[in-house]
Amino acid sequence: MTVLTRRIGGAELEVIVADITTLGVDAIVNAANTSLLGGGGVDGAIHRAAGPELVAECRMLHGCKTGDAKITRGYRLKAAHVIHTVGPVWNGGTLGEDDLLASCYRRSMELCGKHKLTSVAFPAISTGIYRFPADRAADIAVRTTIEGLALAPTVARVVFCCFSEPSARLHAETLARQGGPCAD
Repeated sequence: MTVLTRRIGGAELEVIVADITTLGVDAIVNAANTSLLGGGGVDGAIHRAAGPELVAECRMLHGCKTGDAKITRGYRLKAAHVIHTVGPVWNGGTLGEDDLLASCYRRSMELCGKHKLTSVAFPAISTGIYRFPADRAADIAVRTTIEGLALAPTVARVVFCCFSEPSARLHAETLARQGGPCAD
């Protein structure tokens, strides 16, 4: 279900409620843990949908630091690639959590640019078991992704793929405050 679509520069940004593993985009972003070997939530769903080849490739990456991102093939997913990024665990906001979360989106956009991807879908990174406040995370996600479009000039479509309607509302409200025409 599409909640909001907005054009910013040469890119269309969209907020939807859906299962990210079903999207046919160049890359889906995985809210991974530092091992990159699968876990719960969206991470586990992506690994299950992609199949065992994804774990095999992730083993070769030797993990990922919080705030960083790495890219793999998508295997059995509709998406050609998976960008794995490790969001911060919320500890009250005094340990650089905002900067680390922004880095997840920035590094993911950098990888989109490096690999000349045209479309990418993001989940609400760190808002599940990592307990990052959803409203704060939505603001960081949308703002940093828009800034990151300069790092990825080939990206023509960005999807904020939310698992729930409340999360989608927060992302849509933040996106609606940004510049550019709205196409509800």
